[in-house]
Amino acid sequence: MTVEISMLATPKAVPELRYLLRHHGYDVQLCASELLTNVVDHVGEGTPVTVRVARTGANHTRVEVTDPDPRALPVLVGPAAATAESGRGLTLLDALALRWGVEQRADRKTVWCELEEETPNARLPVRGGGRSSRSTAG
Repeated sequence: MTVEISMLATPKAVPELRYLLRHHGYDVQLCASELLTNVVDHVGEGTPVTVRVARTGANHTRVEVTDPDPRALPVLVGPAAATAESGRGLTLLDALALRWGVEQRADRKTVWCELEEETPNARLPVRGGGRSSRSTAG
């Protein structure tokens, strides 16, 4: 099943997007929210975007956010300072996604990530941080 949503990138749109994706796993909602927030912060509030969520082969889900600015590219810069109020989005996405990247065209870009498909209740709260019960010990 594929979901495609056209919207304007605004702070108000972020919780609306999570609600629209409520039938998908928590990681899908979180990554889509972070990608939409990046458009608001780095391209500009009110930018038209297309959010696409699609299941792919090998039990993966692909999340894409397309905006009309091919020049404002995401950059993973490392962990944010403990007192910073922002700057954790791509770090979080990088930790959750199997892989992520950017498809750049002359008139737009798509930032995407691929996640393992979640089963209901796959993410259980973990006290003190760390990955869910899905992670494997090395």
